[in-house]
Amino acid sequence: MAILDVKNLTTRFHTRNGIVHAVDDVSFSLEKGETLGIVGESGSGKSVTCYSLLGLIPQPPGKIHAGSAMFEGTDLLKADEKTLRTIRGKKISMIFQDPMTSLNPSMRISAQLTEPLELHEGIKGPEALRRAIEALEEVGIPDAEKRIQSYPHEFSGGMRQRVMIAMALITRPDILIADEPTTALDVTVQKQVLDLIKDRQEKLGTAVILVTHDLGVVSQVCDKVNVMYAGRVVESSSASELFRKPRHAYTRALMKSIPAMHDKGETLYTIPGLPPSLTEAPTSCSFHARNTLGDASLCLTDEAPQLTEVAPEHFVQNCPGCLAS
Repeated sequence: MAILDVKNLTTRFHTRNGIVHAVDDVSFSLEKGETLGIVGESGSGKSVTCYSLLGLIPQPPGKIHAGSAMFEGTDLLKADEKTLRTIRGKKISMIFQDPMTSLNPSMRISAQLTEPLELHEGIKGPEALRRAIEALEEVGIPDAEKRIQSYPHEFSGGMRQRVMIAMALITRPDILIADEPTTALDVTVQKQVLDLIKDRQEKLGTAVILVTHDLGVVSQVCDKVNVMYAGRVVESSSASELFRKPRHAYTRALMKSIPAMHDKGETLYTIPGLPPSLTEAPTSCSFHARNTLGDASLCLTDEAPQLTEVAPEHFVQNCPGCLAS
């Protein structure tokens, strides 16, 4: 049974320049201990999808226009702020993309790490500090007992990211949303962090939503993958099926852009052009202007493509031009 079931999530931003259709009709489910990867270019709606679930988009200008997100009998999209406060940071935690703006520069790390324990579990004093030091040690921060009394500016970017990860995991949440959790980390520390998240999944059954640009990471740790483009899911399947047989031209383009997929000295493939403006509702294939791996002449021009099941649990937008090879 799914621990989180999201159906038809639609989030828009009402701006002076018009309505931005940031997330359009996104659906997915997440089971205990499972890892869902959400991939796509910047601006494709990955982070807004996650922020919408936790009520973190600014309202206004943001507004959730439709959909449901059921978690333990509660619809997160319709829950009031008081209810969301009991869920955020306790049952659903989030690792934010930019640790410098997410950590309070005027508070010591000790205060920021123990705060979730005080708010959600009523643990204070020496016991809370002990748990906080253990959390820092688990994410690989040396001399944690001393460093916990430091301020965020006294840590490097990678160390701050590890503090954010420790803060998200300290309450042992049911769901961990990780928004680019390894962006500021080198390859060695990146592996340590991913191994830590995997270890927590195995021990506690934590479900993970991993937002990332790194398809290499997705292939290693994710069970299911949603590929997003222009605010919509263009392809969704198990990770093994997606990497074995990607169907949509955008998915194939992302994979072809991976440097490791090229021979030494070969020109690196890049997707031409830029993503479309989201100030208008989709009325055609959003990828047709950049489609070089399918047949752009066959892309839908008079209607927006819809997700269709092309194999068991493998869904892809039904645009003939993007499915052509």
